[in-house]
Amino acid sequence: MEEHRYVPIYRGRVQACIFDWAGTVCDAGVFSPVLTFQKLFEQEGVPITKEEVRKPMGVHKRIHIQRICELPAVQARWKAKHGSLPTPADAERIYSKSLDATLEVLPANSKMIRGVPDTIAKLRADYGIKIGSSTGYTSEILDKLKVQAAKEGYQPDSYVTSDLVPSGRPTPSMIFLNMVNLNVYPVQAVVKVDDTTGGIEAGLHAGCWTVGIAKTGNYVGMTEDEMAKENPELLQEKIENARKLLYKAGAHFVIDTTNDLPDVIDQINTRLALGLKP
Repeated sequence: MEEHRYVPIYRGRVQACIFDWAGTVCDAGVFSPVLTFQKLFEQEGVPITKEEVRKPMGVHKRIHIQRICELPAVQARWKAKHGSLPTPADAERIYSKSLDATLEVLPANSKMIRGVPDTIAKLRADYGIKIGSSTGYTSEILDKLKVQAAKEGYQPDSYVTSDLVPSGRPTPSMIFLNMVNLNVYPVQAVVKVDDTTGGIEAGLHAGCWTVGIAKTGNYVGMTEDEMAKENPELLQEKIENARKLLYKAGAHFVIDTTNDLPDVIDQINTRLALGLKP
């Protein structure tokens, strides 16, 4: 019996980056989902806050609505309005209206984050990286979003939505489907870039490198114009809070915006050359 066995060690470079959409490449502050869900619950006579919408951000929209309905404060307001707690049927009814509601707010709230199309072009040209994408949006919503993004210069090589896999984040299914679409392996040659803890967890479950986006994401929750006008100290506090949440979720790296990613790719490539894994 042999006392040793030999396993392959990947020493190549990063082959693909898989990006979330809202808060990562477009819609700084992640306002499309927030405004959509606030509108839907308002129609039920149960107003919800931005903070309540943001808590479950990153999961499939059906699950997102279910989790909002499970929040104690929302349940209390629902019971005061309807006389009983929200049921799974209530959550499903709200979800059935979410497609039309999202499509109404999408055009005005999904502009590309400044500089991102140029950064994506740099990743392709200078690093030879393929671009994947994943989102909690459904295919119907992404069909509209990707047309708008293309006009602003952003066209990933792979589009994966949560309705194309058995379950979305925090499972790794959307990452794996992107890898199939891009014909990329091994998983340590892949970087998952996301502004939510659920996205970071998905990357960890997949076994790839994970990069959290703090400043333009869900946990700061501000547009680029709002951030430019905010008190710098208060803004930095919000960014640091977002960083802590993403690091706590297990992110290997946390950066302010996707435009900071090339430096991280250099660091990952250095580690890969040494045969290191995430």
